[in-house]
Amino acid sequence: MRLDDEVESQNVEDRRGGGMRVGGGIGIGTIVIALAASYFFGINPLTIINGAQVLQGNAPQANAPTNARPADDAGSHFVRRVLGNTERTWQHIFRTQFNQDYPAPKLVLFSDATPTACGTGQSAMGPFYCPPDSTVYIDLSFYRELRDRFGASGDFAQAYVIAHEVGHHIQKVLGISDKYEAARARMSQARGNALSVRLELQADCFAGVWAAVAQQMNAKLMEPGDFEQGLNAAGAIGDDRLQRQSQGRVVPEAFTHGTSEQRQRWLRRGMTSGDIRQCDTFSAQSL
Repeated sequence: MRLDDEVESQNVEDRRGGGMRVGGGIGIGTIVIALAASYFFGINPLTIINGAQVLQGNAPQANAPTNARPADDAGSHFVRRVLGNTERTWQHIFRTQFNQDYPAPKLVLFSDATPTACGTGQSAMGPFYCPPDSTVYIDLSFYRELRDRFGASGDFAQAYVIAHEVGHHIQKVLGISDKYEAARARMSQARGNALSVRLELQADCFAGVWAAVAQQMNAKLMEPGDFEQGLNAAGAIGDDRLQRQSQGRVVPEAFTHGTSEQRQRWLRRGMTSGDIRQCDTFSAQSL
């Protein structure tokens, strides 16, 4: 991606190196259990981690806020430029398709742990979007894991991660998230997981729409091989692949994000169509 000329977003808060400490820390076992609960039972991992901290007397404590200037490292500039591009692109989409302004989300850079409106965010959970505070949270160390553990490297692979979380923000703005939460509350765990897959695949499709429209608005933004990087990243974090790596077997009823093939299919659909109307995973007969 050619991001040098992209205007950086002003909606980024950098909490790295401060902002939160966890007294005594929590064990890696707690994090593993939390992530397993998320996969197999649909439980928000924040709930388990926060509960463990309270029981251990290690509730997170926020440090005094600082007014430090934005960091000048390459990772910070990259995130600000990508988020800035999503803001301008989605503003264009919202104005042309919905005749309304786009309320951009905030993005928080953090290390280790940070307070959120959804509970305590942990680096081990990977990037996530919190609807109550309309904020994307990311520890940039995830990009190293994406490259080294999952074999997904490149600027566009990293941008796709941000675009997917912004996709969840689009779902909130359009009222999709509220309908999803209301429907899931009435479902069994298995049906709720299946509905979650549709939510996540739609966020992938929205990420593809962003990429397509961003390319239309700036033909020099994308470079040869960029879209392939995104598709590789989507395939690397499919439920079936992650389950096979972590436990040696695949449990389809526990899927919450979709298979590698499904994630690539819906990301590609957004990329090729550039049309948000093509991302209705909830009505699709086949994913």
